[in-house]
Amino acid sequence: MNKSTEKIWNSLPSNVFSYTEAANVWQKSNNAHYGLLKRAVANKELLRIRRGLYCLAPRFQRHSLNLYSLAQRIYGPSYISLESALSYHGLIPEAVYTVTSVSKKKSREFATPVGNFSYSHIPLRVFYTCVDRISDSNKESFFMATPLKALTDYVYVNQKEWKDLKPVLESLRVDQEELSKTNWKDLKKLLPEYKNRRVERFIKGIINEY
Repeated sequence: MNKSTEKIWNSLPSNVFSYTEAANVWQKSNNAHYGLLKRAVANKELLRIRRGLYCLAPRFQRHSLNLYSLAQRIYGPSYISLESALSYHGLIPEAVYTVTSVSKKKSREFATPVGNFSYSHIPLRVFYTCVDRISDSNKESFFMATPLKALTDYVYVNQKEWKDLKPVLESLRVDQEELSKTNWKDLKKLLPEYKNRRVERFIKGIINEY
């Protein structure tokens, strides 16, 4: 590890850092900052995630990289939802190879050295309704949709004409036992947030079931 990367390692607590954070550590000219980052990436000591965002190479990381936390730094404001949230909550059996999020901004996709990230735009009235802030054992935090929020986001993004939970169980192969543990009161909180016919019909259908 060269001295500039070592200084980052000693000064910043996270595996992931911005250009500005690196510049504050090095306190050199802008040209020097860009040069140090470029050389560290070329030497495979740092990984460039996207413009202005970097992380330590795996051999220098203090702990495993939290992709959910990283997702929020790549593009925000956003929260983990859709397939990634359903997998996180143990509702679907399939492995999810792209970290899926919902954003206030336009839909985007990012292919990075540590994985793929997708963001779907949803024009919610209150963006973080039924979204939890979670911290892992390394104090890396991220925003995660509740199970029902992830499902309603899924209906919106994929334009599903679902009227109840039957297609959820059959198409997504959602674990019914795990789903039964969810907080059904979330439905009444979610209903006014989506100005969308499909979502309203889906939520009202579930409310009628429960």
